[in-house]
Amino acid sequence: MNPPVHPDFAYGLALAILTSSAAPALLLDGDFTVIAGSTSFYRAFGLDPSRVSGQSVFALGAGEWNVPQLRSLLGATLSGHARIEAYEMDLKGEAPPRRLVLGAQKLDYGEADHVRLLLTISDVTEARLSVKLKDDLLREKAILLQELQHRVANSLQIIASVLMQSARRVQSDEARGHLHDAHNRVMSIATLQQQLAASRLGKVELREYLTQLCKSLGASMIHDHDKVLIVVTADGTSVNADISVSLGLIVTELVINALKHAFPGGRDGRILVDYHMHDVGWTLSVSDNGIGTPETLADAKPGLGTSIVEALASQLHATVETEGGYPGTTVSVTHTKSPSS
Repeated sequence: MNPPVHPDFAYGLALAILTSSAAPALLLDGDFTVIAGSTSFYRAFGLDPSRVSGQSVFALGAGEWNVPQLRSLLGATLSGHARIEAYEMDLKGEAPPRRLVLGAQKLDYGEADHVRLLLTISDVTEARLSVKLKDDLLREKAILLQELQHRVANSLQIIASVLMQSARRVQSDEARGHLHDAHNRVMSIATLQQQLAASRLGKVELREYLTQLCKSLGASMIHDHDKVLIVVTADGTSVNADISVSLGLIVTELVINALKHAFPGGRDGRILVDYHMHDVGWTLSVSDNGIGTPETLADAKPGLGTSIVEALASQLHATVETEGGYPGTTVSVTHTKSPSS
């Protein structure tokens, strides 16, 4: 059995540990008088160790430690009613005040005249200022972003209005058709912008996003909603905003193309927009049950919409595949993860 440790040795060891502590700390007696302090405490608060030992903690410095919060904290700890681990208070000896996080623990050695209090102090002034600065910057950024979104929305509405007015004035059916196409593209971008502005998160949920987009396209391009229907089937995948923009523009081009060419002569039809994540990537497809055939697809020259879809798919590192038959056409955009990703 090891021999008992002499109390004076244990006390001296405790004081040595306290003095060398990297964290600012004070050892107090039952009257809140300073018995000892860590070197880091004296350095952090610019106090002379020879003038601190034997003084009441409330008399330290120029009286800035004599605050009601500290008295309540130490009194509750001494009575045994509480153990304070992280209590924040302001030390107003400087301007601006220093923000401190205090911890207090009662050290009871079984004798009334040997009760000790260990007070630990952390200065979190800079951390709190950094958090406040970050919050202020985020708030300012949110205000600027909201203003930018309003301006973008207004600009898109003006552009769409000018295009419609121009379409009404031109005599050429071909020019009128191009202007209507441009108007529909602008309106789809406006819808994308509204959806992204409404999102308060870094992710966009695709099912709702694509549903609202297709409703907007249908409202502007489908004259008889009893004849042509756009259906969205998508899983619950959420993607980053930049990816959602590219996917939305791809859907816009493919849906516009289907509405223009798949159902001539007032035919009935349905367009299906589908997105699903799978083990090795994801697939976005737009299919219709219209008049598309392999022959007409092979003979058709790539238009602006096709070029846009291929460019957007390339940005997403995805491939585009078109299948034609009777009835219908399906365009699939597929992204396959690389083995290393």
